[in-house]
Amino acid sequence: MTSLVGVASHLPPGVPIASLQDELGLTDTQLRRFHRLYGLSEVCRSEEGEVELLLAAAGKLAELAGQEHRIKYVVRARTVTTTAPYPDSPLLIASDALGLRHASTFTVSDHACASGLLAVDLCGTLLAADGDPDALALVLMGEKAFSQSVRMIPDVAIMGEAAAAALVGPGTSQDRMLGYATRSYGREDAAVVMSPEVAAQFRQIYGDGLAEVMREATRAAGLELSDVDIVLPHNVNTISWTRAAAAMGLDPKRVFLDNVPVTGHCFCADPFLNYRTAHDLGVLAPGQRYLMTSVGLGSTFSAMLFEH
Repeated sequence: MTSLVGVASHLPPGVPIASLQDELGLTDTQLRRFHRLYGLSEVCRSEEGEVELLLAAAGKLAELAGQEHRIKYVVRARTVTTTAPYPDSPLLIASDALGLRHASTFTVSDHACASGLLAVDLCGTLLAADGDPDALALVLMGEKAFSQSVRMIPDVAIMGEAAAAALVGPGTSQDRMLGYATRSYGREDAAVVMSPEVAAQFRQIYGDGLAEVMREATRAAGLELSDVDIVLPHNVNTISWTRAAAAMGLDPKRVFLDNVPVTGHCFCADPFLNYRTAHDLGVLAPGQRYLMTSVGLGSTFSAMLFEH
């Protein structure tokens, strides 16, 4: 049984999206749309480098302190395939700094912004196969918006620079995973940076693709969407979630959108950032079921159900 032993987040200060207008090449009309329709006010931007960003999140993971010897895997979940020139490896540098040189380290990026959920499921599978009930895995998420092509999803979202760390275990005493569903709609010209034609087709399948995996993840646990207490989504914008919830017959108040106006879309980290914020606000109560969701351009739709 895969479980979340602990989740931590690091949210750098937000900057007004209006201050990024020239950098992002937004017209006045586009800026107003992000403000008024999409619900964005600020996005996280950090002066820290990639390694420092990951370490800041891992350093807040209280459950990791003193348990470093139990870590068998350190996994980087990433949207962008390459973030540093060879042979530099932010993951290895961060792992060494955390005293985890003994652990096996690798990166997953196949599902783009849904790779965080993929990494958690993969870690659970590996730990179960190892058969060591004391072994743990550390998943690190969060990236720098280091180039123009990854700073914004045109007319959808503005990317933020925040990080999350999740400690994954094989036990059942913490947040238990009840179901996981993912589906990729592959095509030869699929990519994170999409052409206008591919982007239009992606928008057409978005609602149905998201609903499909959300329902599949809950049904894997013998439940329905009506049994889910809260959805911890990817933070693209508010209007897309309002529409998606309405189409699924889901009460929009059960979708946790508090971070959308202030963080932006922080690559793979969003659902885990939302977990930490919801937990700290007292929104999550013991016994509640929450559904993490994420969508990766390319196009991959994923959902993961837990019991808190």
